[in-house]
Amino acid sequence: MSAIENKHRILILGASGFIGNAIYKELCSYFRTFGTYRTPKLEFEKNQHFFQYNIEEDDIFEILEIVKPTIIISALRGNFNAQIIAHSHIAQYMQLHKSKLLFLSSANVFDSYSKYPSYEIDKTFSHSVYGHFKIKIENMLLRLPKRQVAIIRLPMVFGNASPRITDIREFILNKEAIEVFPNLIMNVATEIKVTQQIHYIINRNKCGIFHVGSADLVHHDEFISDIIETLGYKDVLLKNVYTTNDERYLAVLPKFNLLPKHLQFTSKDFITEIAI
Repeated sequence: MSAIENKHRILILGASGFIGNAIYKELCSYFRTFGTYRTPKLEFEKNQHFFQYNIEEDDIFEILEIVKPTIIISALRGNFNAQIIAHSHIAQYMQLHKSKLLFLSSANVFDSYSKYPSYEIDKTFSHSVYGHFKIKIENMLLRLPKRQVAIIRLPMVFGNASPRITDIREFILNKEAIEVFPNLIMNVATEIKVTQQIHYIINRNKCGIFHVGSADLVHHDEFISDIIETLGYKDVLLKNVYTTNDERYLAVLPKFNLLPKHLQFTSKDFITEIAI
């Protein structure tokens, strides 16, 4: 274990969710890693490094004071207003203790731009409630000293046990149509690569804005069809959904904060991964 790994105390907010838990499993062997969970579950209740936290009722200050993290990773979900309040409290804590925050944001901060992919320094602009909420937190964090913040923008995240793959399996099992968006051009993320990328950002003490999606762009309907075929299903019902007559982009590509080659990937890599 390196000196950098040994000195950090990491708190993952939302460590019981799909991405948060994947991050916890990636980091817990290398750092003193703590997490929060909302819904009581035996595996989290028995883990003394986990704290129950209801974002709408509990004050995050209490957990921050107990853990005293050097790094906070926010993978929170839930009520948007409650999240904004929680992150404002985290920002106050960071100013007092010089902690660093890795905030998981979304490609939706660009969902009003449809003509092209988005890069790290592009101006955020969203008409969706979700995208607008992420922008609000991003702007709050960008007012902090740069070295204390890493904003990690994610496109759609997939993984063998991800909610999206689970939903696909359930729709097929129930003989229900799976919605696909033929006009949507996107890139994707996988939980394996995202967790490795976050580990690298921590180890190298990186800051700034990171776009951690696949290096290539795919049409949503073609990508979902490839997943279905790779999983071995045939004669699956698909429902084409057209939100616009034109092709639209929802993709976050890196141009300035490039990660090493071994942490870059393509959508085909994920298809290969689920085939194993």
